[in-house]
Amino acid sequence: MTDCVFCKIVEGVFDSFKIYEDDLLLSFMDIQPVNKGHILIIPKKHVELAADLDESTAGEMFKLANKINKALRKSGIRTEGINYFLADGEAAGQEVFHTHLHIIPRFKDDGFGLKFPEGYRKILPGREELKSLSEQIRTAL
Repeated sequence: MTDCVFCKIVEGVFDSFKIYEDDLLLSFMDIQPVNKGHILIIPKKHVELAADLDESTAGEMFKLANKINKALRKSGIRTEGINYFLADGEAAGQEVFHTHLHIIPRFKDDGFGLKFPEGYRKILPGREELKSLSEQIRTAL
């Protein structure tokens, strides 16, 4: 992918502050971090959507995320919690269309979080709706 910033990082055209690299994955510091220690994990092969990742690569990304999670907690970087965030598609907030998993160190009152829609905690779906949705998803598996 000639215009993909992450592919250019993989190719060495753009530099990065690497955390981890093997034949499949690359992990590096996010240049626009939510908090200090914010790290990205990407597959080296260009894959736009996480839904298009092969199961092995997806699994390896989360195994590496777990290792980085443990390293962050031992690093001395302020880390009271960790968020994994993966935006899969534009409507989900994906801005760079090369699958990437954010590992974000969190601490109380850091100002970051998800915004839930109005009525989120008050309007619950009925059991029949949940049943119907579960059947649709199960069928699609």
